[in-house]
Amino acid sequence: MKLTEARIDSALHQIEAQAIPENHPSTVQLSELFGEHTFFLDTSGLAIIEPMKTDDSAGSLGRVVKLARWGDETRRNLSPHEPEYTDVVVALDKAA
Repeated sequence: MKLTEARIDSALHQIEAQAIPENHPSTVQLSELFGEHTFFLDTSGLAIIEPMKTDDSAGSLGRVVKLARWGDETRRNLSPHEPEYTDVVVALDKAA
């Protein structure tokens, strides 16, 4: 899922990561591999945020999903793996 700037900002206040800018050269390749998403990099690798379906959240909650790990300590290469749903949930809207 692609996030708005406001939702990216909200997520970044809750997780230790950096959002990859939409105009970054790697975004095209990442989108080809994983679909249209807002991508985040953290100390463990590449992640996205998927919306959570709950009765009362109205789509304002998202779960962090890991897509790739760093290949080595230099953090220059990512090794894709099956999507790994984490227990990390973020409020995407400030009202949430």
